[in-house]
Amino acid sequence: MALVTPWSVSLALIDAYSVFIKCLPRQPRVLLIVIVGDWALSFLSLAAACSTASVTSLLVNVGTPYCWSKLCSRYQFSAAMAFLSWFLSFASTLFNLWLLPSL
Repeated sequence: MALVTPWSVSLALIDAYSVFIKCLPRQPRVLLIVIVGDWALSFLSLAAACSTASVTSLLVNVGTPYCWSKLCSRYQFSAAMAFLSWFLSFASTLFNLWLLPSL
């Protein structure tokens, strides 16, 4: 997940810069790099979300010696946010893939 944050922030900065100068990048190579980067990071994000969910499930099923309620709820919230991050990243990939033929 440490790769997803800088990638998303850099894309947001590039998009904001493009909007402010009113010049959208219309190069297929740039969009292809964004698609491949989003695709790879969405699968890495899915792997992180699944591993977080499995560790949370394991800790909840083991019981209280390893996971008291406040810690388990934090792990569950972390797993939910990881799945949300994966969903949004994958949606970005599909949207950019949809835009690629229009260039």
